[in-house]
Amino acid sequence: MMFGPDICGTQTKKLHVILSYQGQNYPIKKDLQCETDKLTHFYTFILRPDATYSVLIDGRERDSGSMYNDWDILPPRKIKAVNAKKPADWDEREYIDDPNNVKPEGYDSIPREIPDPKAKEPHDWDEEEDGIWKPPKIPNPAYKGPWKPKKIKNPNYKGKWKIPWIDNPEFEDDPDLYVLKPIKYVGIEVWQVKAGSVFDNVLICDDPDYAKKVVEEVFANREAEKEAFEEAEKVRKAKEEEEAQRAREEGERRRRERGYDRRHRDRERYRDRYRKHRHDYLDDDYHDEL
Repeated sequence: MMFGPDICGTQTKKLHVILSYQGQNYPIKKDLQCETDKLTHFYTFILRPDATYSVLIDGRERDSGSMYNDWDILPPRKIKAVNAKKPADWDEREYIDDPNNVKPEGYDSIPREIPDPKAKEPHDWDEEEDGIWKPPKIPNPAYKGPWKPKKIKNPNYKGKWKIPWIDNPEFEDDPDLYVLKPIKYVGIEVWQVKAGSVFDNVLICDDPDYAKKVVEEVFANREAEKEAFEEAEKVRKAKEEEEAQRAREEGERRRRERGYDRRHRDRERYRDRYRKHRHDYLDDDYHDEL
């Protein structure tokens, strides 16, 4: 089996639980997360005779389940009956129309709009020119839209039909599924580009209570470790800030020197051009006199 944290870059931060069965390795189907800080952590995997398991980190259960469900070691006990069909009399309607709720007489004759009873014909209305005046329409407060019967609970409602599960004919139980081969060696696979990882206190036993006791003993000085780590982090950050400040000062000094050298070179070039120009000018005057 393989058990332990895997931290790679910023994406991979998982906890592996890989079991071996009949010469083949099976990773757990769950996405288990490991701790990512720089403190000491204790990872525990407990496998029981009933094929149930627990994953603990620092003595606290992080996850649990069954080998039958969380690994694809054996075929599933149950499978969906893909050929099953919903019975013809299966009623999925949760609510139905109330058969006793009858539409009132004259309901359909209620108009959507009615003439505005408060409207009055304008005093300057001329029927010869404007036609017969009619009051504008307004929504009818008595109109309630198309009639719909009330809904009641369906006494024949059976719920949403789902494909039933049946026994898997390919499933064959193994009462020794939890049994691991004799463990002769313990290996630690390390692939890293940053130093600082320490591995210690590897324990393999068949007594969860004893393992719990070991964890408690290992973490007896956990607070002291945390305080020491925080103090070391303060020293490290202070040192990094000091080095960064020296680098900034050195960079500023070099920039000033480069600026001085550049100004000095510019002055020298200006002087050279001035001397050459003056020399050429004097030479021209001398030739003119000749």
